Amino acid sequence: MRLLLAVVLLLSVSLAFGQSRVRGTITALQGDVLAVKSRDGKDLRLKLPSDVGVSTAKAAKLEELKGVYVGATATQKDGRMVALEVHTLPPQAKPGHTPWDLQPGSTMTNANLEGLAQASGGNEITLNYPGGSQKILVPAGTPVVRFVPGTRADLKPGEQIFAVAQQQPDGTLSAPRISVSKDGVNPPH
Repeated sequence: MRLLLAVVLLLSVSLAFGQSRVRGTITALQGDVLAVKSRDGKDLRLKLPSDVGVSTAKAAKLEELKGVYVGATATQKDGRMVALEVHTLPPQAKPGHTPWDLQPGSTMTNANLEGLAQASGGNEITLNYPGGSQKILVPAGTPVVRFVPGTRADLKPGEQIFAVAQQQPDGTLSAPRISVSKDGVNPPH
């Protein structure tokens, strides 16, 4: 009985302190609270630490990312994976190929971009991660983004953000890092 109670408590604590992906538009920054209108229309408040990490999105070319650790969001189309976006990742992002919530049926592959070749319909990238590899078609016009260091000053109303927020015991969300749009280049989601 004690073991069952411990398992239930552990599960409820891990759900209560779960992570949420936050995508949306900044509406205000007041002190350490970032107000965001989420893509589904919710008004969210993110508590930011004083040393919040800010990165800004900058357009890149696939050639610049060869040998770099990237994330590629893709969907299946006509029997092959087709990228919706490709972007650099921090080294602490877990490698692998998993379902993603950008749109129904999308996946995220976090891996080193090892190969780049021209293919019918665009470029084909080869992403290698421990235990696997994916080949993904990147059509012309697909957003390719590199992140560069930013500051709190980049967190302006009207800019787009992406953050992985942690739910706190009091129900608030906190975000240690924020990726933000700059000069019209949006962070991938």
